[in-house]
Amino acid sequence: MLIKLLIVIVLIAIVASLAYSLFFMVKDERNSKRMVRALTIRVALSVTLFVLLFLAWYLGLIQPNATRPG
Repeated sequence: MLIKLLIVIVLIAIVASLAYSLFFMVKDERNSKRMVRALTIRVALSVTLFVLLFLAWYLGLIQPNATRPG
């Protein structure tokens, strides 16, 4: 249960970082360092989420949903 909560928190952080970068893109002038930093954080969080999901699956903490043929 804790791993699922951590996954949701990382997803929320990814969306928040994307929103911040959109805000800085609209508010700041060209060549905004804050927008680039926010997008860099989003990419790092996305990679972290991928690694977290892979490790949780490998350790058996989460299971993929299998569909049954009709």
